[in-house]
Amino acid sequence: MYVAAKGGEAAIASAHRLLADRRRGNRDVPALTLEQIAGQLALAVDRAMAEGSLYDPQLAAMAVRQARGDLIEAIFLIRAYRTTLPRFGNSQPLETGNMRIERRVSATYKDLPGGQLLGPTFDYTHRLIDPDMAGDAPVEAGARRDWPGEACPRVTDILGADGLIEPDGDGPDGKPGDLTREPMEFPAGRDLRLQALARGDEGFLLSLAYSTQRGFARSHPFVGEIRIGLVDVVMDMPEVGFPVTIGRVRMTECQMVNQFRGSAKQPPQFTRGYGLVFGQSERKAMAMSLVDRALRADEFGEERTAPAQDEEFVIAHSDNVQATGFVEHLKLPHYVDFQAELDLVRRMRREHAARDIDEGNGETGDDEAAAREAAE
Repeated sequence: MYVAAKGGEAAIASAHRLLADRRRGNRDVPALTLEQIAGQLALAVDRAMAEGSLYDPQLAAMAVRQARGDLIEAIFLIRAYRTTLPRFGNSQPLETGNMRIERRVSATYKDLPGGQLLGPTFDYTHRLIDPDMAGDAPVEAGARRDWPGEACPRVTDILGADGLIEPDGDGPDGKPGDLTREPMEFPAGRDLRLQALARGDEGFLLSLAYSTQRGFARSHPFVGEIRIGLVDVVMDMPEVGFPVTIGRVRMTECQMVNQFRGSAKQPPQFTRGYGLVFGQSERKAMAMSLVDRALRADEFGEERTAPAQDEEFVIAHSDNVQATGFVEHLKLPHYVDFQAELDLVRRMRREHAARDIDEGNGETGDDEAAAREAAE
């Protein structure tokens, strides 16, 4: 139960002014521009877009700045803004096979059609603080190559051609669900689970994915392929009678090849885990693909023994906006509830003290009687 506090409106207005002052910082230092945030803190912006479920780098940069770099607060801002937008149509499924690739690596095949491409990655850095980051040292332009214009087949497509991996599946019957418009019910279809994982908290999914590698799920994965790049967004336009490309988005896709299964009627095949995330976020995409595979335990007749295999546990606790709201509501005044429990504890302590006194008197009386009997 909550109660109103006097003077709250004036205090909140003062808190807002102080927040704006702290956000601006030293006035002698130029303010951050959205171009700087989107360009130089791009991975933070990508995470805000991915978990905010809205692809708009400028808007995400604005949210990061408004939140003083608190990414969960920025995600909250983006989610709130997203609810105000009209929805005028659905795009066709993204064709990631035609991605304009910026990074592509595989842990399963060394020689891939189209080749591997390291791209911008921290993987081979030494994780040592670079003193040049303290200033504005000149940076050499990165090497680039012309896009060949041809599609690069996925590793899973190569395996699928020989029947070595389970089919990709046709998805749900009819239109896929939309967890932003329909309440989640369990058990949920894989389409809804993937939506929830795509906007789930990266740290939470990373921990669950790590748990699957420590024996808390049946998982023996290989990274079939990670690819990062630009993908065309195509919509059917009834007005013109043909599909139209309305833009491009940067995506990270991870195809995880997992332990095989088979039966007396079906030869062994590898199974799949899938991750697809806005921006450059391969750690999130990898974690998502591992958790996706763990959540398919029932589908493959596997025993559910680990948290990562518990659909309701994973989906219900993966959203950092919901988690933040519930945890931080504990800061609100709970004066009435606390006073009720405080009164209860005090009454119970009085009863406990009275019982101790009674028991003490009883023990004293017994000792005196025993002493009299001994004297006689």
